Amino acid sequence: MTSPLIPSPSSLVPRTSSPILSCQNVSIRYRVGDFKNIGLKEWVMRRLTGKYKVIDFWADKNISFEINEGDMLGIIGTNGAGKSTLLKAVTGIMEPTEGRITRNGKVSALLELASGFDGDLTVKENAYLRGAMLGYTRKFMDETYPYIIEFSELKEFEDRPFKQLSSGMKSRLAFAIASLVKPEILILDEVLSVGDGAFRAKSEAKMREIIKGGATTILVSHSIPQVRAMCNKVLWLENGRQIAFTDDIEGACDCYEEYLRNRKEDPLYDPVAAKIRIDARAAEKARREAAARQLAEDAAKLQKVRAILKEGAK
Repeated sequence: MTSPLIPSPSSLVPRTSSPILSCQNVSIRYRVGDFKNIGLKEWVMRRLTGKYKVIDFWADKNISFEINEGDMLGIIGTNGAGKSTLLKAVTGIMEPTEGRITRNGKVSALLELASGFDGDLTVKENAYLRGAMLGYTRKFMDETYPYIIEFSELKEFEDRPFKQLSSGMKSRLAFAIASLVKPEILILDEVLSVGDGAFRAKSEAKMREIIKGGATTILVSHSIPQVRAMCNKVLWLENGRQIAFTDDIEGACDCYEEYLRNRKEDPLYDPVAAKIRIDARAAEKARREAAARQLAEDAAKLQKVRAILKEGAK
C-alpha cells in the first residue's frame, strides 16, 4: 500500500537561497550540583562553608554548521558526544545556552519512538492515540490505519494489549505512524535501527522516499555504513566538541573508524589527530577544485582567442 503523506502548511511558502537550518556557535550547558530541598538554613551554611557546589557541564560547545534544502546530514560520535542534546536544541525542545539556531522550515522529529503509548490499550487503539497526539484527524487515521498496520507488520497483533509487544514491535508501530507526515526538516535519532534486518531495510527505503520528496534530513546513527550510503554531509561530535563538519563523507568516516579503533586500546585517545587529517583533506579538495576551475577558465579563454584568430583569418 502506498504511504499517504501530509504536506506541511509551510511547504507552500516560497524557498529562499539561505540555508534551511543554521547553527552558529551553539553551546548547551547543564548545571550539576546538590539541588535537593535542604532548607534555607542548610543552604546558607553550605554557601558560607563552601560545601554547596554547582558545576557547569557543557554537553555541546561552539557547534556550527549549515545545511541546505535536500541535504542529508549524518551526525556521528560515541555515546555522550552531545548528539541527542544538540537535536533537542535543533527541534526547539530546549534553547541553547549560547549561540543561535535559525530554522527556515518546519521541523519534524522521530525521537524516542516507543514513548507515549498506553500499555493497557490495544495496538489499534494506541495507533489512533499516537495519531491524535501528532495532530492527525480521526478521518485521516481511518484512511491510513491499513497502511500503518501493514507497514509495521503487526496485523495479527492489532487487538492485543500494547504491553505484550516486544520493544522492536513497538518501535515499528511508532515509526509507521510518525513517517506519515511529509516534513521540511526531518530529525532521525537512531530510528533506522528498529526491528530486524528486513524491517531496517524497509524503514531505510521509507526514509529515502521522504527525503526524495524534498525533506532536509538530520540522521544520528552509530552505523557508519548507513551514514556513508545515505548522507551527503557529516558532523562529528566528541565530548561536546565539534571535530568535523564536511561533505567529505568517506574521509570523515575513515577517520572516525580509525579513532574508534585507537580508542579501544587507549580510552583517553584524543581525536585531534583525526581532525587535522580531515582539515588537510578538505584543504586539498579545495585546492584541487580551485585548480580545476582555473583550468576551465583558461580553456574558455583559449577557445575565445582561437575563435577570434579564426575570424581574423577570414
